[in-house]
Order: sequence, then structure tokens, then C-alpha cells
Amino acid sequence: MAYNRLKPKNDFIFKRLFGEQETKESLISLLNAIMRLEGIDQIVDLTVIENKELLKENLDDKTGRLDVRAETKDAMLIDVEVQLRNQKNMVNRTLYYLAKMYTQSISEGQDYTKLKKTVTINILDFNLFMFERFHSTFHFYEDHEEAMLLTDALEVHFVEYPKFKKMKKSLEDPLHRWLLFLDESLQENERKELIEMDPVIRKAEERLEWLSGDAETRQLYEARKESMLERNTIIAEGREEGREEGREEGREEERIATVNHLHRKGHRPEDISELMDLEVEWIKSVLDTTENF
Repeated sequence: MAYNRLKPKNDFIFKRLFGEQETKESLISLLNAIMRLEGIDQIVDLTVIENKELLKENLDDKTGRLDVRAETKDAMLIDVEVQLRNQKNMVNRTLYYLAKMYTQSISEGQDYTKLKKTVTINILDFNLFMFERFHSTFHFYEDHEEAMLLTDALEVHFVEYPKFKKMKKSLEDPLHRWLLFLDESLQENERKELIEMDPVIRKAEERLEWLSGDAETRQLYEARKESMLERNTIIAEGREEGREEGREEGREEERIATVNHLHRKGHRPEDISELMDLEVEWIKSVLDTTENF
């Protein structure tokens, strides 16, 4: 029976589906599908790192970032984030969080050999790269020796949804099944076929149905949608103002103009850092320089 299905790619709902300890079976299945892990290489157990509580004040925070983090039994750190709109900073944003997670995987004074393998996964509702492949994976390779991998300690995945939607689907592929599950336009007959052949997806769909019928969840879901819409509006207005103020000065000046515009609108350096994915110290130096003139 059809129901008013909430959008699984909404980051709040995605976190409720995959980012809680009680939903780790779904997360394990999704990660194995995205990372193409099979046999003895598969993730069999993990701990969900609930690094941000799902409280209304966090959902309304227009700089809020709701991601899913976990550490596997063999000490691999994984971060999964859904991005619905292209803010033109996806690569830099990814590298920032990847590096941050990697360096924070050991305590001060610990040996570098204790650093944990770190993986970031980005599920995008927009196209990022020019090639047609919907799933791309990046590692550190030597420029002239194609097979020479420097290290597998850092790994980045991008899943571009628009490309996936255009291609022929195979329900034999676990990744295809999960991406179909996450599609808000999933038809009733497709949903039935998915849950009949994949018991983990069946559990995820049952949880989504429960979430969709819960009044408080729907209220928080709408709050998150509104806050992200306002966030996107703030960024768009700031960039437009920055373009007008710095049109003749180049890209760096445009960023500076945008920072100053957002600051004049009452946003703190920490807020601007999250909105624009820039270092807080750089923002503060820009504001200090501006104020001194």
C-alpha cells in the first residue's frame, strides 16, 4: 500500500535511516555496495559515530551539516554526506573534511602509524564531473606510474544521481538497488520489487514508512527543508553581492566581497566558514583588514 513517502535524500531523513546505531545493518549494506566490497573484504560490523544530535535547534541552524559517520571493526573511518545542490565547492569541501577526519584519528603525541584509513562518500543530486560514469573513486597515485598507489589511507567516492537515473538499472547490483531506494520518485511496483529481493532494503523501507507517518519527524523534516532553503538563499544573495562588488577584481576579491556582505548581514565568522567552506582564520583576517581601512 502506497504512503506519503518522505524523501530519503533529505539529509535529516538520510541520517535517521543510516546514521543511528540501530540502523547500522542498513549502513553496512550501503557502504559495502558503494565501496564494492565483497567476500572477506566486506564490512561486517561498525560503530555509528553520532556526532550531531538531531535536535530542532540543529536542524534550524542554517550552517548545519548532517552527515553519517562510522568506524568499522578494523578501525576504518567513513563519512557519508548527501548534497542536493551544487554550491560550487564540492571538491574543496570534501578534501577539507577528509583531511580533518584523518588528522583527528589520532591524539596528540601518538605515532603516525596509528592514523586510521579515512573514506568520504558524497551522494550528489547534481553532476560534478564531465565524464558519464555515475560513481567515481579517487586515491593517491604516482603521476607517471599508473599502477603505483602511494597509500590507500585516503579514499573519496562521488555518486552523481542525475547520471545514475539516465542509465539502465540492474537489480542484481546492490548499489543500483540502494540508489533506487533513495530515489524520491520510486514507483510502487519498483518499491515492491526491491523489498522482495533485498531484506535489508525491506527493513530500511519499513523504517522510512514509520518515519513518514510520525508527526514529530515530519515537523523536523519540514524544518530542515526550510533551513536549507534559507541557507541556499543566503549564499546566492551573498555571491551576487560579491560579484557586483568585485566583478572587476577577480575570484579572490569576489570571495572577500561575499564575506564582507555576509558579515554586514550579521553572520559570525564561524557561520560564514560553514556557509562558504572557508577557513575561519582566513575569514577573520579578511574582516580585520577591512575594518582597518
